Amino acid sequence: MVTTATPVRDTQVTDPIADMLTRIRNGLAVRRDSVTVPASKVKLELARLLQREGFLSGVERVDTRPHASLKLQLRYYENREPVITGLRRVSRPGLRTYVGHNEIPRLYGGLGVSFVSTSKGVMTGREAWKQGLGGELLFWVW
Repeated sequence: MVTTATPVRDTQVTDPIADMLTRIRNGLAVRRDSVTVPASKVKLELARLLQREGFLSGVERVDTRPHASLKLQLRYYENREPVITGLRRVSRPGLRTYVGHNEIPRLYGGLGVSFVSTSKGVMTGREAWKQGLGGELLFWVW
């Protein structure tokens, strides 16, 4: 019996942020140096925030045909242990989660970081709290 491979198609992802987090989680599990995700403005901004908070070592936008992508450089300690020990998507398409500025959670005594989509853009929970902004609680990283 001869089987043929099905052609690879661009599939529509219902939750692009969860897809990005899963690609990061999978890349860390197999100790990849970098992962590639389809590009968007929100994912680029989230990746830059992850880099600024020290969870990624680099973010690069790669403009290729037909779709642009982001190359995320994963960060490890000297013993090749990943800096990111956990990622959790909080708000999702089936159940959106919104918080006021006084309700933004602190993770692990401030060691974890929450990411919030506010009216002034995507920012960390700490930044949103300082500016007195609430919004959609996207995900946590620790």
